[in-house]
Amino acid sequence: MLTFDHVEFYYKKGQPVIDGVSFTIQAGEFVSIVGANGSGKSTVAKLIDGLLLPKKGTVKVHQLDTANSDELLKIHQQIGFVFQNPEDQFITTTVMDEVLFGLQNIQVPREEMRARVDAALHAVQMEEYLEAMPHQLSGGQKQRVAIAAILAMRPQMIIFDEATSMLDPQGRKQVLSIMHELHNQGMTIVHITHHMEEVLCAERILLIQEGRLQFDGDPLSFFETVAVADYQLQLPFAVRLHKTLQLEGPLAADWKEGIRSQWSIN
Repeated sequence: MLTFDHVEFYYKKGQPVIDGVSFTIQAGEFVSIVGANGSGKSTVAKLIDGLLLPKKGTVKVHQLDTANSDELLKIHQQIGFVFQNPEDQFITTTVMDEVLFGLQNIQVPREEMRARVDAALHAVQMEEYLEAMPHQLSGGQKQRVAIAAILAMRPQMIIFDEATSMLDPQGRKQVLSIMHELHNQGMTIVHITHHMEEVLCAERILLIQEGRLQFDGDPLSFFETVAVADYQLQLPFAVRLHKTLQLEGPLAADWKEGIRSQWSIN
């Protein structure tokens, strides 16, 4: 379980980037965090993982406090972080070495390493690229290798910080499919995105604006009650179509069920 309790963060005092944010994410949830550029959503992600520390309030992961240096290593072992640009995470010359690097850092016994590498690459359908050089891969393939490097370390939660924003439609589809497969296996997923089509398949949406939490609820409630244009966001095509046709009554209910079925929202 992850808990933000009245968290504040700033780079310059008096100019808060995160201002009194509180929420809880339960183990196994799929949560999307949305907001305009500069709203603070990526800062929230870094606070979750302890890459940044709150100036006020607390961030806890299973009662481990990110502000406690003795507990921070344990938190890093439980949370994986996939960045916008996968090349920012690559430091070796082959796919296998890239996945091995994280295992070496957390001191996994050598006899376990190869099995973990193979399982992680299989999970993202990249086992055929074991000896490939990361810079020769496509954008989607690079991101899948970055995910495999995280999976091999067996975290309990993975944060995807705009991890699909630099990918073509096929690459986005592949990465989203991996996210949902991991969620179906019980992984906690925190997905930061500005692609509103992607949030339809989340269980929950957190809307951040100017460092404050403006909405916390399910996607259907979000699109029914929030004027997304006010937050520099766009409605998904399915929602725009619904509003254009001005569906009401039973048709509206049918539309909601259709969205639930299409994106597996429970």
